[in-house]
Amino acid sequence: MKELTIDYALRATWQAVARMYNEEAKNFDLTMAIGFTLLSIDPKTGTPSTSLGPKMGMEATSLSRILKSIEEKGYIVRKPNPKDGRGVLIYLTDLGLKKRGISKEVVFRFNDVVKEHLTEEKLNHFYEVADIINKLIVDKKVYNKKEYNN
Repeated sequence: MKELTIDYALRATWQAVARMYNEEAKNFDLTMAIGFTLLSIDPKTGTPSTSLGPKMGMEATSLSRILKSIEEKGYIVRKPNPKDGRGVLIYLTDLGLKKRGISKEVVFRFNDVVKEHLTEEKLNHFYEVADIINKLIVDKKVYNKKEYNN
């Protein structure tokens, strides 16, 4: 695409970030998806499995695969939820806490390096633009099905 669009800038940047995270994660027997999952689990009280998907913006099938993988690696354990007999709480193991700490360090390192190259004003503008884009999408202001001829 010759013309730079907002969509292209977002997608290309996110793909570069994801590639960078995955390259770094390989050094610690992690992936970006696993690191994100570990960061989404409360390290003290655990997290109900039913709230993890919405919290991460993931489909249940993708999340199930990741949870199975990290359980096999010994990063998490599943325990019955004492407040809801049908539910399951996901807890980090000692190894999971260690891998979560690594993931957190990697994310903070990225943030610190980017912040070193931006003024506070530019960073605030970035967050403002991201918030506006998200709000437009959530409020369904971008597409209206009535606009299309099916």
